[in-house]
Amino acid sequence: MILTSLDVEPRAFEAHTGWALKPVGACKGEMCVPLGGSTDIGLIAERLGMGLVHDERAGVWALGPETIGGRALTTAEAPDLALPGWKGDGFELRSLRGQKVFLLAWASW
Repeated sequence: MILTSLDVEPRAFEAHTGWALKPVGACKGEMCVPLGGSTDIGLIAERLGMGLVHDERAGVWALGPETIGGRALTTAEAPDLALPGWKGDGFELRSLRGQKVFLLAWASW
C-alpha cells in the first residue's frame, strides 16, 4: 500500500490490506490483533509485522503485507550477499548500501 501520509482512512486501509480497524483492534476474518484503540500506522505496522518504509525525497510511504505466519519480509533491508562478477571478480551487495537497488532473480525451472 502506497501512502502519501501516515493518516489513513480506515476504509482505505481495509480495502488495500484486508484488515479492518475496529475498537478491538485490527481484524481479518476471525483473527484480531489488539491495538489499544490506536490508528497509528507505525504501531499497526509493528503489531501486524508489516514493513513500513519512507522515501523522503518522493514524500511517500510503502506499507508491506503482514508477516503473521512469517511468510513475508519484515524489512526492506537486504541481507549481506556476495556474488561472483562477470569478470570473475567478487561483488558485494553492501557496496551499494544507501542506494536504491532492484534485485531480479530468474530461473528456467
